[in-house]
Amino acid sequence: MRPLTFFLLIATLVLAACAASLETGTALPLSQPTVAEGLAPTKTVIWFPATATETVFPTIEASATPWPFPGLGAQVFSDDFSDPKAWIGAKTQSNGGNSIILDRNRLTFAANIPPVALSSLSSSLILTDFYAEMNVSVNRCLGADAYGMLFRTASEAYTYRFLLNCTGKVRVERSRDGVTTPLQDWVPSGDAPPGAPGEVKMSIWAAGVEMRFFLNGRYQFTVIDPVFRNGALGAFVSAVSPDGMNVSFSNLTVNSVAYVSPTPSATASKTPVPSRTPRPTP
Repeated sequence: MRPLTFFLLIATLVLAACAASLETGTALPLSQPTVAEGLAPTKTVIWFPATATETVFPTIEASATPWPFPGLGAQVFSDDFSDPKAWIGAKTQSNGGNSIILDRNRLTFAANIPPVALSSLSSSLILTDFYAEMNVSVNRCLGADAYGMLFRTASEAYTYRFLLNCTGKVRVERSRDGVTTPLQDWVPSGDAPPGAPGEVKMSIWAAGVEMRFFLNGRYQFTVIDPVFRNGALGAFVSAVSPDGMNVSFSNLTVNSVAYVSPTPSATASKTPVPSRTPRPTP
């Protein structure tokens, strides 16, 4: 048989078999994929894994800032520093040494021969509960030199002092019978001038045993002390550096304060010591 005739015969048989399979509905077997020997199937890749549900946190509302001047009333006093008689020890011109000069609406402390402490009290102010502020100009000052306000003052030996020094720190102290006690020791403040020249507004709010202190209207700290309840208001400098000091005070204003502090005063008391229980007599 010729090759072409043989090929046509084979093709005819294959086509006939396919036709028979289609007529009977029998599918031709398909070859199954096999796993190569020695190779394990790979894990199914998860392209979009599930993510954790985001935790929603509650919104915290900011609390209101406490009013720094509770009970603040109307202005009851002001001083433009025009009357030399209104400030004890003040003069109208310098004598070349250590002087307190009231001139051009300023009370100026010229400490030219250090070390020295100078103070002057208002002759017309006796305050109990109050808010007072003064502007301060620092003209010459260095290091541990200090200046500030006196309040609830009976004398230089019985007074509170609100002080700044020339390194930019602030302090409150009590002088009692010549003994000085820090109620708030020196702490740095961004509102305290770090030397000269400098400008700052010093303010005191006092009600009962509670006293709050401010520089440039910004709160610094609170002090609780029950010792002095009223007294005069004044200004103070303490010069210790060889170059001395020159500091001026101006624009004093005082407002009333009607407020009862919820902070109780410290009451000194002795702790009772338990006595030994006597044994009963047989």
